[in-house]
Amino acid sequence: MERLLSHLAHLEITSPDVEASTRFYVEKFGMRLVDSLDGVSYLRCWGDHYRYSLVVRPGEEPSLANMAWRTASAEALEAAAANVEAAGVQGEWIPGGHAHGKAYQFTGPYGHPMKLFYEVESYVAEPDWKSIYPDRPERRSSHAAAPRFLDHVTVASSDVTGFADWYSAALGFRIMAFTTLDEAPITVFSVLTTNEKSHDLGVVMDTSGRAGRVNHIAFWVDSHEDLLRAADVLMENGTPMEYGPSIHGIGEQNFLYFREPSALRVELNSGGYRNYVPDWEPRTWTPSQGSNNFYRNGAMPHSLIESFPLADGFTATEEGASEEMKQALINPYAKHGRG
Repeated sequence: MERLLSHLAHLEITSPDVEASTRFYVEKFGMRLVDSLDGVSYLRCWGDHYRYSLVVRPGEEPSLANMAWRTASAEALEAAAANVEAAGVQGEWIPGGHAHGKAYQFTGPYGHPMKLFYEVESYVAEPDWKSIYPDRPERRSSHAAAPRFLDHVTVASSDVTGFADWYSAALGFRIMAFTTLDEAPITVFSVLTTNEKSHDLGVVMDTSGRAGRVNHIAFWVDSHEDLLRAADVLMENGTPMEYGPSIHGIGEQNFLYFREPSALRVELNSGGYRNYVPDWEPRTWTPSQGSNNFYRNGAMPHSLIESFPLADGFTATEEGASEEMKQALINPYAKHGRG
């Protein structure tokens, strides 16, 4: 298959209080507000090569409003749209969006809105933000917690394997790894990538019955020291760490999780490995092997089972599943009337 997608270009999320979420990303996290249009905030990291990488829209609940991917070429955009429709999903062409050209918009088979485009506005820094280094889109942020760029998004789905297979077949994502439960061959997590990163798309199992939910959005810093410093700065300014800092087994990234004011989970990553193997076969992990915690010595907080918008049911994580979720998955007939 011709390479269709290049990378994750931006994410669009909703917040019940766009002003509070925007203020958090700017003041506490070190992103920069570059545009505010019709109540919608467009934010960038200092290393973003396009105008923005995060869009915050008004909404009653925290949610994923769109994940936008740049294709590898203009021809790849047409081919990707054709593949999506051949795979049974009907989207629509839109003439363009803020700072990007025509796009193909669709909702994937598990309810996640997705936008594909090729033409995009390259960011050119204003004089006050210009870097002394030609390769940098703007000068390095002086904010101690500032991420360099957007890294990935992890969504929730009723069928992890089905999700991974569809996005691989339709759009050429490489499936990198799965997590199955130690207690039973039930797949609860997977990571996929469009390039050499360990992943730019993750998926966790969701039993809620509410399609299209998101577990977290993630950003990148250059080093482990940057990540530790960000955790320190966030905590000193009133944002507790939900989990981490530590290292994932899958992907081997340094990580930490925290929440923005809408309650949406945000992850910060550094490190990890690159994988250029064209015929890579997905590895299968179990939680006891350290799929989520490289050192196999950390207890994931129960709060990480929450995905957004909130819904009844259970969500897995890279750690596997909570005890309640395991019982529901392994023995679905334990509760009278189920099955």
